[in-house]
Amino acid sequence: MILAEREARRAAETAGAAARLTLGIEIERLKLEIARLRRERFGPSSERSARIEQLELRLEDLEEAAAETAATADAAVTVATFARQKPARRPLPDHLPRHRVVHPGPAACPCCGGTALRKLGEDVTETLERIPARWRVIQHVRERFSCRACETISQDPAPFHSINRGRAGPELLAEVVFGKFGLHLPLHRQSERFAREGVPIEVSTLADWVGAVTTALAPLVGLIEAHVRKGCRIHLDDTPVPVLAKGRTRTGRLWTAVRDDRPFGGPDPPAASYFYSADRSGSHAETWLGSYTGIVQADAFSGFGRLYEPGRTAGGMIEAGCWAHARRKFFELADLQKAPIAIEAVARIDAIFAIEREINGRAPGDRQVVRQGRSRPLVASLEAWFRASRAKLSPKAKTAVAIDYMLKRWPAFIRFLDDGRVCLSNNAAERAIRPLAVGRRNWTFAGSDNGGRRAAAMYTLIETAKLNGIDPRAWLADVLSRLQDHPARHVADLLPWAWSPSMAAQKAA
Repeated sequence: MILAEREARRAAETAGAAARLTLGIEIERLKLEIARLRRERFGPSSERSARIEQLELRLEDLEEAAAETAATADAAVTVATFARQKPARRPLPDHLPRHRVVHPGPAACPCCGGTALRKLGEDVTETLERIPARWRVIQHVRERFSCRACETISQDPAPFHSINRGRAGPELLAEVVFGKFGLHLPLHRQSERFAREGVPIEVSTLADWVGAVTTALAPLVGLIEAHVRKGCRIHLDDTPVPVLAKGRTRTGRLWTAVRDDRPFGGPDPPAASYFYSADRSGSHAETWLGSYTGIVQADAFSGFGRLYEPGRTAGGMIEAGCWAHARRKFFELADLQKAPIAIEAVARIDAIFAIEREINGRAPGDRQVVRQGRSRPLVASLEAWFRASRAKLSPKAKTAVAIDYMLKRWPAFIRFLDDGRVCLSNNAAERAIRPLAVGRRNWTFAGSDNGGRRAAAMYTLIETAKLNGIDPRAWLADVLSRLQDHPARHVADLLPWAWSPSMAAQKAA
């Protein structure tokens, strides 16, 4: 009886610990969901990314502890099990090949020993497994023949390589390039991984491959740039990139220009083009844009001012302000200092964003009608409230600075009311810049200005493929396999929005 009571107490303690863990997991999950919803409602990722990452780590730790407790309870024979909410299992992907491991049934009945058994059916338990990468050397054998009549020797021409004087196949080249710029794995880490798999490849060799691939794919980069410049509206942004110099690093810039007509129902495919400059002078953006005269959505960087000058030789561009940038200034004051004016400003701006979410993807005319009827009164009320609130504030107050940021550029901020093509924010460019920030944290710096330009070219290809819902690695591998013998006048057929996985499958067949 004492032993039974002891086991029952242990079972109750285990169940109580599991219940507390389950409750803790649910609390942390709700905190994470609330943080995500607030971030989605109140602004871009930079505002709460650190807090959400901490919550995710805490949730991960709690779930691991709960799993460990559950495993311990299962291992104890005499301890009663406890009910823990298990995550819903998704079915394993149908496209994966199935390898059957058949466990044969008994040859005789375990009860009576009879051998007259018949099969009633089977139970299948599936386990997801991953086979490590397989390396192989492909030998292209070209037989030579000699004519007995005229002694002429004939032989098929040598197969082309994806890069000049390169012994790497298109799949390997695509993996190296996408690994560096898509997965943010520096070349020295890839070299170490390949060596562990039994294929030592020097970092210098990988670097040569990256440079050669950039040269081979330059025509596609040029076509994407031209496609972006043809857009009636462009999102523009930039980010710093450390560049290696003698005994130190200096700061270069990677710029992005994004064309995405999907918010106003445009039929043309989205694309992101990147370019590099050694400094942050606005002249670089002006040079890259050339004779472009459409709408430019960007932040209030002073270097962009020349783009909007009416007397510009190549033609003036139309400035459209980013409400997300402006709102972020108020959000920081509302979140950190609980400033009443900032809190109300965020609420008023969020009401305008709510209308935009409803009309996202509609035709420009429909968007303009809704904005005129519903957004314009809110914007007019916001302007009057801004001016009344600003008159009560000191010029040095941070809330006054945030209000001035908008009032001084008010015509650019209200341009969306009269043009259905204009977006309310520059988030398209910020999303395109985000992968660069992640990559910069891993590969630390660019080796030179030429390295910055190579990075810009590869990001142009990879991010454009992502915008079009295409697997960048598969697309790069297929393009590299066919680019050399593809007619130059039909290179546009290889662009991400003209490519599909079936094309690669047909070529392989």
